[in-house]
Order: sequence, then C-alpha cells, then structure tokens
Amino acid sequence: MIKYYLLQSQPVPTPADVNNSFNYLPIALQLLFAIGFVVVMMGLTHWLGPKRHTAEKLENFESGIEISGNARQPLAVKYFLVAILFVLFDVEVIFFYPYAVNFRVLGWEGFLAVLAFVGFFIAGFYYILRKGALKWED
Repeated sequence: MIKYYLLQSQPVPTPADVNNSFNYLPIALQLLFAIGFVVVMMGLTHWLGPKRHTAEKLENFESGIEISGNARQPLAVKYFLVAILFVLFDVEVIFFYPYAVNFRVLGWEGFLAVLAFVGFFIAGFYYILRKGALKWED
C-alpha cells in the first residue's frame, strides 16, 4: 500500500517538462569541451612540435612506393563508376535498419513499403547491369 501511495503522490511529468532546452545543456557542454580539446591539442602540437623542414620531409610519400611517372595521367572512369555505385547501394542498404528495428510496429503497411523499396533497389541494379556499368573491358 505504501509503494502505491508513493507512486501516486509524484507528479507525472508533462512533455513540456521533459523536452526543454535546458536538457540539451550537457550535450552542448560536451560538444564545446570536445571542440576546445581538439583546438588546444592542435595548437600545442603546432607550437611545441619540432620544425625541421628538409627537402626529404617535404617530398610526397606514397606508402613506401617509389614515385614514377606523372600523377596527372587519366584514370579509367570504371574505377569511379564502381566506387559511386558501391556508395549508392551501400547507403540504400542502410535504410533497412529502421525497418528491422521497428518491423513489429510498422506491420503490413511497413512490410509493403519495404517491398516497394526493394523493388526499386532491384530495378536500379538491373538497369546498371543492362547498361554494362559493371563490365570490365580493360
């Protein structure tokens, strides 16, 4: 009986009490602290760090591979096309996560929406295959 009375005697928070700008103060402070920390550390390393600018240090470093040829040579568009398609389809797959989390709440309407999304996804992939975007002739 006492537990029930204690639960009933506390006021129920309203949405106006829960969602106010004061609740975002810890997030803002953490963001300011993180930005300040990065700025201070970068400033300290620039100010206190060694400054020895030699020709060898200023030379481009290619992961230990000796530099050969001109870097301005044209590169096949296929590399860029595959990279863009990967990013496009990778981002589309990310949209499955909200459905996977809320599939019980969304019910059949959500399931049909995901089926439509997958249909468009497969249609786009079929279009890319038909255009020959993934065929390598080189």
